[in-house]
Order: sequence, then C-alpha cells, then structure tokens
Amino acid sequence: MSKPTKEQMLFMYRKMVEIRQFEEAAGTLYQSGQLPGFLHLYIGEEATAVGVCSHLNDDDYITSTHRGHGHLIAKGGKRDRMMAELFARTTGYCKGKGGSMHIADKETGILGANGVVGAGIPLAAGAALSAKYRGTQQIAVSFFGDGATNQGVFHETLNLAAVWELPVVFVCENNRFGMGTPQHEHQRVVDIAVRAPAYDIPGLTVDGNDVLKVYAAAEKAVKRARTGGGPTLLNCDTYRFRGHHIGDPGTSYRDREEVQEQERQRDPIRRLAQVLTEAENVTQEELDTMETELANELEEALEFAKNSPEPLPEDALDDVYAGSIQP
Repeated sequence: MSKPTKEQMLFMYRKMVEIRQFEEAAGTLYQSGQLPGFLHLYIGEEATAVGVCSHLNDDDYITSTHRGHGHLIAKGGKRDRMMAELFARTTGYCKGKGGSMHIADKETGILGANGVVGAGIPLAAGAALSAKYRGTQQIAVSFFGDGATNQGVFHETLNLAAVWELPVVFVCENNRFGMGTPQHEHQRVVDIAVRAPAYDIPGLTVDGNDVLKVYAAAEKAVKRARTGGGPTLLNCDTYRFRGHHIGDPGTSYRDREEVQEQERQRDPIRRLAQVLTEAENVTQEELDTMETELANELEEALEFAKNSPEPLPEDALDDVYAGSIQP
C-alpha cells in the first residue's frame, strides 16, 4: 500500500473541511427555520467518506444514507447545487424534490442518498453487477451504519456479492449508535468486520476518524474490487459529534463528557492537520488560508441557492417515472 503524497493529503484535508463547513452551515440554516424537511449531520465522520472516495474514479458508483452530505461532497458533489437542493430550489441536484436525504447525481456516480436503513446496499450490488456485465473497470461503494448490518438485506447482498464476485466495497460507518441505541444493545458482535468471513470475503476494522488509515484500507479494498477479486467489508469505527438528527441533542443516551472527549481526541480534521504541519512542512497559515477560501466559496453557494427559483406547483408531475393505468 502506498503512502499518500503531500498533495493527496492536502486534497483530503480540503474535502473534509468542505464537508464540515457545509454541515455547520446547514445546521445553522435549519435551526433558523430557513430549510424545509429533515436534517442529519455528518460532523465528526468526514474521514470515512473522504478516505474511501479518494480512490474512486468519476464513473465509479456510490450509494449513501440519510446522513449523506459527506459522501456526496467526497465523491465530487458541488456544494452550490447541494445547498439549492436543501432549499428546495429548481437548481438543486433533484430540482428541489429530493431534499437532504435523497440527493442523487448520475453524472458523478452518486446513486442517491437514502432515508431507508440499509436500502443502498443492494443498489450498490446492482451497480457493481452492471459494471461486471459490461466489462468495465468501474466499482461500487455502499456506505451504511451499524444498524443496517442487522437488516436482512445486508446479509443477502453480501452473500450474493460474494457468490458473483462483484466489484463492490461495503463500508460500515460504525458511529456506535443506531439512532439512540448503543451498538452493544442491538447486536452481540463488537467488531462488525467479523461478519465478513461468513461470506468468505475479507473484513477489516479501521479507525474511521483517521483519514490516512481509512485511505490505506480502502486502497486495498478498491484494488481488489477493480481487479476482479470481489467484495470487501470495511468497518470504520467513527463517531458523530452531533445528535442523530438536528433536533436530537444526543445527550440522553450518551454522556456529554464522552462526546467532548471524542471531539478533543478524534476530530479527523485536526488529526490530519497535525500530520501536515508536523511531517509535511505545511504551515497553519496555509491551512487557515485554505479554510477561508472554502468558506468564501460556501457563501457563494449559499447565495446561489437563495437566489434560485422555487419549483412551480405544476412541476410536481415532472420527472415522475410511472406509467398510466389503462382501463
């Protein structure tokens, strides 16, 4: 496995900051009543999406979750069109009809965020089957949480993907809670990667808040998928710094001290910044400049969204894929 270059690490830092800024802005906008719908923030988990997607090509596929903004930005989603989608504007990726939990963009291989637990897992397998059938070098990646590994569709899909040796990587973002339920209360296994041998595929647990460790693990899994070796299960041990959704303080089922300790010790952005400044001769001023530039870009994205038109009532029937029922 190759060590990422300084330029690659700066790219990953940039992507994680893009995600963090977007999520913080979205949370503020939602709390001020400017965004419709529902909102689940990815703050604290940025390293998993960025470490995995750094190995993907533009035409590779991902399937996401209800907490999908990070995956979309890591895969190449544009923050202006994403913000417009959150504002339910016609310039959004889904013309304002999908909202936070259902953003999709086939041009960048984003097959959709998904509000149903585990529903993206078989979609990724289907995309991988398509790539194998067409003889391309494309792969698919499915992101899901620890709760999704209890769903029947998780086991069924891993079994089929293993049997057919599909070019797919299954990425469990284990943030230790299924909504407000601790992992140890909803499953007996501690290490979710141990479920992989049941399907005779590799399983690996990695620190999901260390982007360099995720990058190294994903490199091997992506190479295996792309070269015909079949699927891999990556269990990324991560932690969300906010509640399950924007209205959840996250303190009724976990200690405030625990959250603060995770933020102090495992913030993925701060950890990579330390590597860059101590081992790669990057100054804090350079990182601050980058963050300021990205913040200015986000302001432009926000203005784009706010100034975009709202859908018309008659637009509701456009882009509906359903045939008429004949008598």
